[in-house]
This record gives sequence, structure tokens and C-alpha cells, in this order.
Amino acid sequence: MKITGVTIIKNAILNDYPIVEAICSILPVVDEMIVSIDKGEDDTDTLIRSIDSAKIKIVYSEWDMNLRQGGTVLAVETNKALQYVSDDTDWVFYIQGDEVVHEKYHANILASTRKHLDNKKVEGLLFNYVHFYATYDYIGDSRRWYNKEVRIIRHNRNITAYRDAQGFRLDNKKVKVKQIDASVYHYGWVKSPAQMIAKHKNVGRFWFEESEEWQNYLKTEGVYDFSDYDSLTTFTDTHPQVMHKRVTNQNWKLDIDISKKKFKLTDRFLYWFEKKTGIRPFDFKNYTII
Repeated sequence: MKITGVTIIKNAILNDYPIVEAICSILPVVDEMIVSIDKGEDDTDTLIRSIDSAKIKIVYSEWDMNLRQGGTVLAVETNKALQYVSDDTDWVFYIQGDEVVHEKYHANILASTRKHLDNKKVEGLLFNYVHFYATYDYIGDSRRWYNKEVRIIRHNRNITAYRDAQGFRLDNKKVKVKQIDASVYHYGWVKSPAQMIAKHKNVGRFWFEESEEWQNYLKTEGVYDFSDYDSLTTFTDTHPQVMHKRVTNQNWKLDIDISKKKFKLTDRFLYWFEKKTGIRPFDFKNYTII
């Protein structure tokens, strides 16, 4: 069995992506790691080359920013990177630049890929998600955050990234998946208030067309307001080992009152129902569980 990791990255230093941690977090479970780089405006290339692993295969691409609306460029670049996966690969492990896998899940991930290897009906493996917010101490626990997504797909040239590469499709149909006992830790919302507003301006280019409104936003000053949440809870588990340095070096502090819930009436009921039953009704699923 062969597993190939795939990721795409642009301006990792400028936007302070934990891309090194993301890659290193799955290196123990992949046989090869394809990293597609747009050299962008910083030295992301040198950053990736600093990772000491013979598994890493670096390829280069130039992102077409004319495809920015809805994050289309991210799917396009993901599909381009998937073309470098060798024919003898069984599973593709896709990870984004702000996602990290805890080492405690490695054994479960490998066991699941072996278990479903010969069942061709299984086109992907479904991970749980933990979304960190503001600091490494808080996580989002409302419906605002997607709670599951596909991150391992069967190697099939007809499986392609969907929309902004959050999910995948096979011949324009949702991939059929099995849930596995593993989580992806999403750190994209962990920045200092100053870092976050800068990232919004940089990364927003992947979603928004040029407009007067967008240009005015780019000229605004200030810091990000982390009070814009509906529900948070405290993270009480451990972070992946590859993230320990970042967690230790956090140089900002935000005290958030997690007792405050900011729901509309319907969302409040759905939140309560999910906490009581573990069921999330009316939620969009980017996959079909079999």
C-alpha cells in the first residue's frame, strides 16, 4: 500500500501559515509528499526546503489570480498538484497549509487505509475537525464551523477538488466515504489581532474580485475584532508535537468570555440539540457516508 501526501502553498511566510508543521504532521504516514509551491512574494521555497525529509517532492506552479472568485484558484492548484501523484499510489492524503494532524491519530489513519484498501466503493476517508480561534486555548463549537471533511481520497484521476478545495468530487458527484477515528486541527484562525487583519487582506485576494469596496478595505487600518463569534469553548487536550514551538511562542493574549453565546433563536436550538444528541440536522455535507 502506498500513500502520497499532497499540499499547495503560496506566501507561507507572509501569512504565517504553519505549513512546515502541516507537512511534518503527516510525513510519518505517507510514502511520498508532493508540495506544490507558488514562489509568491516571500521565501516559501526555502522554508519548504528546510524540512529534512527524502519523502518531499517539490513542484512549482504559478497561481492564476483571475480565478479568485469563490476560491476557485485553490481547487485548480490542488488538481494540478494531484497530477504529480504516481500511478502506483493507493491513497492521497491532502492537507492544507493551516491544518495539522495529531500524532496520536497516525495508527488509526494507517489502520483505516489498510482496512478499506480493497473496498473500491470507499472513495475517501472522513476526518473530524477541531477549529482553533484567536489563540491556542479556544475552539469553535457551533454550526458556523464545519465538523467533518474528506482529507484522504482513493487515487483516482477522476476525483478532483471542489470549489475552494475544501472537498472533492468524482465525476461531479460527492465522494463516498467512511468515517475514521481521527481529527484534523485547523489553526487558520489563530493569529494575533494584527496578524489576522493582515492575513485577511492577503488571502482575501483568493476569493474577492477587484472592486472599489475591496480597495477601500485594503486601505483600512486597525486590528482584527475576535469578538465576532457565536460560541466557543476551551481546548483541554494536547496540541500535536509539531505545534509545540508555536504554542509556546505565542506572544499575544486574549481573554474571551466563553460563557457568552451569540445565537439567533433557531441557531440556539440547533446548537442545544447537537450538544444533547450529537446530531447536526440540516447541515451541508460535502460527501456521502456509506
